[in-house]
Amino acid sequence: MPDAINRQSADHALPSAGEDAGAAPAGKSPCRLLILISGRGSNMRTLVEACRAEGWPAQIVGVIANKPEAAGLAWAREQGLETLALPHKDYASRETFDAALAQAIDTFQPDYIILAGFMRVLTPGFVQRYTGRLVNIHPSLLPAFPGLHTHAQALANGVQAHGCTVHFVTPVLDHGPIIAQSVVPVLADDTPDTLADRVLETEHRLFPQAVRWLAEGRVSQAADGRVTVAGVASRLYVWQAEVKHHG
Repeated sequence: MPDAINRQSADHALPSAGEDAGAAPAGKSPCRLLILISGRGSNMRTLVEACRAEGWPAQIVGVIANKPEAAGLAWAREQGLETLALPHKDYASRETFDAALAQAIDTFQPDYIILAGFMRVLTPGFVQRYTGRLVNIHPSLLPAFPGLHTHAQALANGVQAHGCTVHFVTPVLDHGPIIAQSVVPVLADDTPDTLADRVLETEHRLFPQAVRWLAEGRVSQAADGRVTVAGVASRLYVWQAEVKHHG
C-alpha cells in the first residue's frame, strides 16, 4: 500500500468490554465492528457513543476513511480509536483501491464492516469477499431513490413519506436485503436540506439499533434474501418528534 496510508492509534482507548464500553454477555467476546467513512461521520459517532453504553454487545475496532481530511477521522482519533487514512486518489482504479482496502480491513479482523457515509461504489469482487458482513445506511426508503441526491429525488417525485434504510451490501448499488427502515413525513414547505435534517435525526436512532441486532446475532436471512430479526415483529420505525413547519 502507498506511503500515504496513515494508520494511527491514540494514546488512550475507549473503555474495554466489561466497563462502560458495552460489555458482551459473560463468556462471549464483543462483536468487532470496523467503520468506513468519507466525511464528518455523524452516524459513526452515534455508533461509538452506543458502544460506550453498559451492556452493549459490540466494540469499535477501528475507523477507515478514504479521505485523509475527513472530519470524522480526526474525531475518531480523539476518542482513542485506531484510525486509517486510505486515499482512493492514490490508486489507479477502483479494483486496486478495493484490493488495498480489503488488505487493510483484514488486519482489523472485524465481524462486520459498517459503511457510515462511505461514499465509494464498491466493486463486485470486494462485496462478494465480505458477503453478509457489509452493512450500509442509505438516506431513502429503499428500493426508492438509490444513489445520490435522495432528498431532492423525494421532493421531485412528490412522495409524502421518506426515510432511511439499513441494509446488507450487494453488488447491485443500494439494493441489498433490508435490515430495518425508519420513516419521516415530507412537509409541504420542505427543502432538500430540511428533509435531510429530519432523515439524519432518524438515521441516528435507527442505525445503532440495527447494528445492535447484528452484534447480538439476532439477524438472519432466508434463502430468498429476506431478513428476519429474532424477537422483533416489525423493523419499521416512525419518526415521532414534533413536526415543525419551516415558514
